[in-house]
Amino acid sequence: MSAPDQPFDEPWQAQAFALTVALNEAGWLDWPDWAVAFGQARAGEGDYYADWLDTLQRLLAERGVADADTIAALAASWQRAARATPHGQPIELDNDPHRDTRLR
Repeated sequence: MSAPDQPFDEPWQAQAFALTVALNEAGWLDWPDWAVAFGQARAGEGDYYADWLDTLQRLLAERGVADADTIAALAASWQRAARATPHGQPIELDNDPHRDTRLR
């Protein structure tokens, strides 16, 4: 499967891309390592940006930047915050009714 015709269908896709670039520029990710890992993730027929995000999460965990449990807890917190946020308002972690303040 090739890259999509449009670069981003959803804001989270652009954010995941921008985060990856920022982590590379900060020295946390190396492009050749990224290319190998992302290429392995893309070997299947999965969603391009889901594979991108999975690769990013895996590499961050492997490098000790953020472990899988912390990533999963933050993702769940953002999802709860999104559901608790009134339409048209910015989604913030403070909106998560069950947030764990240690995840900041």
